[in-house]
Amino acid sequence: MAVVDWGDPETWCWIWLVATVVFGVGEMAVAGSFFLAPFAIGAAVASALAFAGVPLAGEWAAFLAVSVGSFLALRPIAKRLDREGPRLGIGSHRQIGQTARVIDAIDGGTDLGSVMLGGEHWRAESTDGQQIPVGATVSVVEVRGTRLLVRLDPTVPVTPRIEPSTSD
Repeated sequence: MAVVDWGDPETWCWIWLVATVVFGVGEMAVAGSFFLAPFAIGAAVASALAFAGVPLAGEWAAFLAVSVGSFLALRPIAKRLDREGPRLGIGSHRQIGQTARVIDAIDGGTDLGSVMLGGEHWRAESTDGQQIPVGATVSVVEVRGTRLLVRLDPTVPVTPRIEPSTSD
């Protein structure tokens, strides 16, 4: 079984490189936080220095300095993005403001109904607990995970869905 030589400069080349990847993937997993990105940047710089033959103390000093500097530089950006909130034209937030047709009644209680929005079937609930019948047109007010919060659009009359006859 091989033993890792922690004092070997080549070992640290690969440790810094792996740390860069781990911090980078971690940042992507918690997108929008910019918490791990500074460490990924610092580890990348330390990795480059390690491959260039800089002593271990210099690598650590660079890792710490670049990580702190990156954190201080990225923090205002992260705060601004948090204040701005989600951009409505991206991801599921693009649904906000759209109209949908109710295909399973929304009872206004704890049970969710269903709506059809742009050819997609979504679970939906009323924003104000109001019952919304099948065939009603609703406006999307908010997206919460995989469900839509909707409000009845009073300007559009309800057109009931006609079920096909099953008589013999």
